[in-house]
Amino acid sequence: MAGGVVHFEIPADDEGRAREFYSSAFGWTISAMPEMSYAMLMTTPSDETGTPSVPGSINGGMFRREGHLTSPLVTVDVDDIDASLERINALGGSTVQPRQQVGTMGWAAYFRDTEGNVIGLWQNAAPESETGAADSGDDIGA
Repeated sequence: MAGGVVHFEIPADDEGRAREFYSSAFGWTISAMPEMSYAMLMTTPSDETGTPSVPGSINGGMFRREGHLTSPLVTVDVDDIDASLERINALGGSTVQPRQQVGTMGWAAYFRDTEGNVIGLWQNAAPESETGAADSGDDIGA
C-alpha cells in the first residue's frame, strides 16, 4: 500500500501521564516497549501480526518528546525509504532522521516537508523467504 498513511505517533513529555490519558479517554490498549523507549498504541482490533483487522484503521505509537519530533506525526508507507528521501529532498523537503531498522519489521525515517511539518516514512521488511537474510542497517530495536 505504498503512499498510504499506515501509522501515527504521539510525543509526550510525561509518558506515564500520556498513556493514562489516551487509555482512559479512548480505551486504547497501550503496550510499553522499554527496550525501544516506545509504546504501541492499539486503537483498533488487530490480527496476530499487529495489522489492524478493521479496514481503514491504523494503530500508532508514543515516545518521549525531544529533538525535531515534537508534535504528532503521521507515517506514510513507501517501497524504498532511501529513494523516497532522495525525491523528498529534490522537491525541497529535508531529511530529519535517515533510515533506521526497527527490529525485524522494517525501516523508519522522518522528513520535513516544504511547510515545516515532520512526517514519518515506513518501509516493510521483505519476508525472510524473499530476502534470504536480514538487512544489515542500523537497528533501533536492538
